[in-house]
Formats: sequence, structure tokens, C-alpha cells
Amino acid sequence: MAGTALPTRAPLLSRPGWAAFILALLAVCALAPVLNLLVPEGSPLHLSDYMVGLLGKIMCYAICALAMDLIWGYTGILSLGHGLFFALGGYVMGMYLMRQAAGPDALPPFMVFLDWKALPWQWALSGSFIATLILIVLVPGLVAFVFGYFAFRSRIKGVYFSIITQALTVAAMLLFFRNETGFGGNNGFTGFTTILGYPLATQGMRMLLFVLSGLALLGFYLMARWLVRSKYGRVLQAVRDAESRVMFSGYSPLPYKLSIWVISAVMCGVAGALYVPQVGIINPGEMSPGNSIEIAIWTAVGGRATLIGPIVGAFLVNGAKSWLTVAAPEFWLYFLGALFIAVTLWLPNGIVGLVRQLMRKDKSS
Repeated sequence: MAGTALPTRAPLLSRPGWAAFILALLAVCALAPVLNLLVPEGSPLHLSDYMVGLLGKIMCYAICALAMDLIWGYTGILSLGHGLFFALGGYVMGMYLMRQAAGPDALPPFMVFLDWKALPWQWALSGSFIATLILIVLVPGLVAFVFGYFAFRSRIKGVYFSIITQALTVAAMLLFFRNETGFGGNNGFTGFTTILGYPLATQGMRMLLFVLSGLALLGFYLMARWLVRSKYGRVLQAVRDAESRVMFSGYSPLPYKLSIWVISAVMCGVAGALYVPQVGIINPGEMSPGNSIEIAIWTAVGGRATLIGPIVGAFLVNGAKSWLTVAAPEFWLYFLGALFIAVTLWLPNGIVGLVRQLMRKDKSS
């Protein structure tokens, strides 16, 4: 008797999907550098330094939205504290940049102003770029692991989990506001000049950071797609849809929820580390509850459980924010609130979900 034939695993991306991915890769690594570095400023095809910086920041935001989709869209856990992990990665990078600006044997300016005599213990590894790269992953991951372990072990979920994550980021923000913690207080870190000895304020360095942000976004997208299409991803979606049935089937939700929570936090930490040298500042304001709520809004607007949707949402919402805060700054928050209400009421699957629905209707007609 012939054995049961198992379904073949679908490819990571379809042929059109790989074509779109390669086009995005070429746009980030080739087209944008050519338009910025080689095309003259007077040309209509020139990509300005302002746009390079803006797009670089939005790509960092898109990584956070993608991370939110993994934990919210595919696991059903709404976090209102992911801004904390973004800021932690940014602070780790900011500490290294502050040491670079001050010099190997000097204290950062804010410590000199406060009459400190030596670096505090948490700055011990800030002079090493390799250690900084490790800590960018380790610090957000460790904080997420400790918090997630106790929260998930206690089976806290739903709105209660969302409130606790928001409380966590508010507590961290208040802690970082204090001067004695050694993180620059209200002003945070700024005045960055070099990275690995190379000046930050050059056109070439800005473009390099742009390319690195784009590569990180594309790499995380492929990783996220691989995760959600694996057996691991199917268990995550089962936890989202019916956690009790998953437990009755012999699976423990704790390791699955905890692992994807840590992965999501690390992604935000990497995004924060790429963000800081492009904007030139990091302060406790990045931990504000509003920033974490915006990450959820980008995901909802683009479309949860789609992976590409949160990226689209991050670009659309932040593009609108960049324009509205200049054209009509007093209306931006009203627009953001109205957008979230409209998506909740009329576009529960987001923009990408609507597009897919319309495409299905066209094929069936």
C-alpha cells in the first residue's frame, strides 16, 4: 500500500515576488546611489540628500512595522511597547557614537557638564564597535526575554498584555529621563561626528547608511516570510486563532510566543541602531507611548498578517506625516486618529488586504 503523499512546500517567493524583490534590491543598492551621487542636483532625476535621509528613516520604521506584524498579525499579540526595543538599539549605537565623538580617553560632553569623573559601568563596552553590534541584538533581546517569559508564563494576553507593554515603555522612558542613569537625561545623545573613524556628515556615508537600512529591511522581510511559511509559523498562527486547541494538541504556546517576541524585539533594536546615525540624535522621547502606538497603526493601515502590508503602511503613513507636519502641522494628529478609525471600521485587512480582495473579485468575474 502506497504511503500518504505529503504536500510539497511552496517556494519562499513566487516568480513575480522574486522579480519584485530583485527590483527593490536594485533600487536600494544601485538606482538610489546613482540618482543621489552621480546625477547633478539641478536635474529632475536627482535624489536629494533630504529624501535619502527621509527614506532611510522610513525604512527603519518599516522594519519595526514588520516586527509588529510577526507578533501581532501572525501570533495575535498586540504590543504597545515596541518603541522601547527600538530605542534600546538606538541608545546602544548612540553610546558608541558618543565615545567616537569624544575620543578614546575622554568623557562624553554631558558627563563633563555633570562633573562625572569616570564612565559608569554600562558604558564599559561602548568603545568597541564589535561589542556594540553584539549589544544591539543582546540588550533588546534580553529585556524582551525576561519580560516575555514572566508575562507569557502567567498567560497574560489580550488588552492586559497591551497595557503592560505600554507601562513597561513608560517606566523605561522615565528612567532614561534621569541624569544619574548615565544616558544623557532629557537631551539624550547628539553631536555625533564619526563612525569607525569615518565622518557621518558626508554624502557617501549618508548613502551607505541608506543602503544598509534597505538591505536590513529586505533581509528581515525574507526571514519573516521564511518563518511564517514554516511549521513554526503555522504553530504561531494556530496560537493566534485558537491557543486552547494548540495546548490540547500537545503544544506548549510559551516557547513559540516567547521566541517570536524576542525575534520581534531584536528586529526593532536593529532598526533603532540604523536610525540613530541617520537622524543624529536619540533621546527618551523615542520611548513615548505614542511612538509604539504609531508602529501598530502602520501595521493596521498596511494590513496585518501580510508582511508586505506593514511596510506599505509605514511608507504611506510616514510619507503623509512628513508632508502634513510641514503643510498643516496642527492637523497631523487628527489625520492619524481619523486614519486609524477609518481602517478599523472599513478596512479591517488594511490596504494590502483590500487590494487582494479586489484582485480576487476581478479573477472570479
